[in-house]
Amino acid sequence: MSIGVTRFPAPVNEPVRSYAPGMPERESLMAALSRQQGETIEVPLIIGGREVRTGRFAEARVPHDRHHVLAKVHQAGEAEALAAVEAARCAKVEWMNMPASDRGAIFLRAADLLAGPWRDRINAATMLNQSKTCHQAEIDAACELIDFFRFNVSYLERIEAQVQPDVSPRGTWNRVECRPLEGFVYAVTPFNFTSIAGNLPHAPALMGNTVVWKPSPHSLLSNYHVMRLFEEAGLPPGVINFVPGNAEDVTRVVLAQHDFAGLHYTGSTAVFRTLWRQVADRLDQYREFPRLVGETGGKDFLVAHESADAEAVIAGMIRGAFEFQGQKCSALSRAYLPESMWSAMRDHLIARIRAIPVGDVADFDNFMGAVIHGDAFERCKHYIAQARSAAAGSILAGGRCDDTRGWFVEPTLVETADPLSPTMCEEVFGPILTVFIYEDGRFEDTLSLCDSTSPYALTGAVFATDRRAIALATERLRFAAGNYYINDKPTGAVVGQQPFGGARASGTNDKAGSALNLSRWMSPRTIKENFDPPRDYRMPYMGAEGTI
Repeated sequence: MSIGVTRFPAPVNEPVRSYAPGMPERESLMAALSRQQGETIEVPLIIGGREVRTGRFAEARVPHDRHHVLAKVHQAGEAEALAAVEAARCAKVEWMNMPASDRGAIFLRAADLLAGPWRDRINAATMLNQSKTCHQAEIDAACELIDFFRFNVSYLERIEAQVQPDVSPRGTWNRVECRPLEGFVYAVTPFNFTSIAGNLPHAPALMGNTVVWKPSPHSLLSNYHVMRLFEEAGLPPGVINFVPGNAEDVTRVVLAQHDFAGLHYTGSTAVFRTLWRQVADRLDQYREFPRLVGETGGKDFLVAHESADAEAVIAGMIRGAFEFQGQKCSALSRAYLPESMWSAMRDHLIARIRAIPVGDVADFDNFMGAVIHGDAFERCKHYIAQARSAAAGSILAGGRCDDTRGWFVEPTLVETADPLSPTMCEEVFGPILTVFIYEDGRFEDTLSLCDSTSPYALTGAVFATDRRAIALATERLRFAAGNYYINDKPTGAVVGQQPFGGARASGTNDKAGSALNLSRWMSPRTIKENFDPPRDYRMPYMGAEGTI
């Protein structure tokens, strides 16, 4: 597995295209949208490099045009899940013995293909199937996934170099082999980021593992194109097996296998806890202790100090809470504002939220699309109704929901006098932001309140110009967020710049987009070679007695 003298190209973050009016990339993307809107494709499973059609279908729909079917997707059951496990087993030896330079080259090619001819295809699928605006699709499905591919290859090289021993005394040679895990990895991916859907199977595979990938049922079109991208880049059959299907059926088979070696997961906290318990119940049957890596929920915060720039706070609140309809695990969901600032900015904030354009993401003038599906729509309606009826709260902007054509929820601003109200404590995963107004001079108390309110610890932001306030918040909120922002919105982590992940109920904090995550997918072996081994067991302190 050694990389030897190979030096991969130094990674740089992929530039984000603007899609501004008159730009050629805008016209190209609109043409791709038109093509995909005009067809309904059939999506097979891909197991061991073969297309598998089960005749049991799920539909990939357009959230903002919910009756529009983009694809009919074959669904795996237990038999197909078992076939995927077997394909991963069969591919393992050849793949792990492939030089890391060749494995890395496959994903570098995937990055260049995505930066070029595949960009419009995967961006358009993400816009349509996940209701992302062109900007949200661009920073996710194109740029972040490209960055994952390029930076992870560089991290692989760095890990290989860093783990090598510093000393080999004369007559010996010490070295470390970066082995993969002894088994296969199960990747369970979410709907909200195409980049995460591509990274969760890719990262373990890069390290020499083979993977069973179960994509979200709500992002099947873009995820299928990512799987095809892997194939065009030269990924051998069976290294990553694409298995959309019933989560319980697929998971039951996967976790029952003796050589289940790891879980790479992004999704809800409740599901991750369930999977963790299921793995724990089967520990005695596994060949090794499985690696469990998960990024889960969030109840992400913004705390403003009296010295903060109010205009910056307003922009951070709107972009942090309402981009992609708040369907980011990092999305701003609760804000703590001082009375003096609130009285000055309240009307301005309300007016801006009411002016946010919502609709079809193929209309590039819209800032928001629809929430992902009917269950998400009903969940948002529930929290809005709860806020509307609460004695301590009121809805200041938005609050309307309409599923006539698509699952549309207006960007909604709630004010509450109860800092422990449901929308201040519970993950909503929709375009609902709740603000709590604290008395001027109670900043330190508010930091304690923020830290203790939620079980999550994913992202958070503090706005202030007073450096003493920044220093105090940074110290008091040390464990409240795995990604912490100062005078910036709590979303938008960039690979290579802000490794992403949180702790507490937000996951294992293994930092996707860094070498820390990749290191979880290897099992190092230390090798000592003695060129001139001793031939007498006795030690000098024993003297001459017992001489042979």
